[in-house]
Amino acid sequence: MSHSPSATVHTCPSGPHGGFTSTLFVLVEPSHPGNVGAAARALKTMGFSRLVLVSPRVAHVQTDPEAIAMASGAEDVLATARIVPTIADALANVTWSVALTARMREYGPPQLAPREAADEARSHALGGDIAFVFGNERTGLSNEHVERCSALAHIPANPAYSSLNLAQAVQVLAYELRMAYLVGEQANEQAAGGSALGDDAAGGRAPSEDIERMYVHLENALIALQFLDPANPKKLMSRLRRLFARAGLEREEVNIVRGIAKHILLKAHGRDDSSST
Repeated sequence: MSHSPSATVHTCPSGPHGGFTSTLFVLVEPSHPGNVGAAARALKTMGFSRLVLVSPRVAHVQTDPEAIAMASGAEDVLATARIVPTIADALANVTWSVALTARMREYGPPQLAPREAADEARSHALGGDIAFVFGNERTGLSNEHVERCSALAHIPANPAYSSLNLAQAVQVLAYELRMAYLVGEQANEQAAGGSALGDDAAGGRAPSEDIERMYVHLENALIALQFLDPANPKKLMSRLRRLFARAGLEREEVNIVRGIAKHILLKAHGRDDSSST
């Protein structure tokens, strides 16, 4: 197989900007260096550059010969890929995220088609970093990974043969995002110039780590109320995560939920065990 660049891809004349610089592509526990390199190439062809690797199997994947060969001109994206130990680290300061899943899930965040996810990403990218999260080549994303995200996306491939390579999945989403960002470029510039839509719709989004602390706080409060049995939790927290993910929580809304949880714990125990989280 030749690794030389193929057809010319036209990028934005002014270079990456707007959503192109605020969008992260997160690969969770990738197994094969070649797939990481190919994903870097897929990103660069669409004008993106921010690649995050969560606990890759090959620790020094940026210098792996196979990864470099498959990057094929996108060695800069590969070299600057950020490696982190957990998905929580990858999503730190991210205000909206999408988990790519190969199958429908009964529980979890709302599910979108790739084009819908890209259209929604356009407005969220105005207010801060967003992320698209891809799972391991063999096992995909765990329920824990999925529940940390704001939405799900599923690529509607041929049901008779739906096996997509990791880098191919990255390419599909990067293309849809590129089209959405270019189509909305003028609107984005107006929003960045101070329109009410940009300030109100995206500016107050709560980052992922704040939302996760809220869930811990709320779960402790529900246990204190004996509404949630920790020995038999069923799917209560998963359903609540789905509910709040649909709402698209802002910082003030997270603070309100945590305030409610705090007062429940104070009434039940005389103390707030989650005040430090």
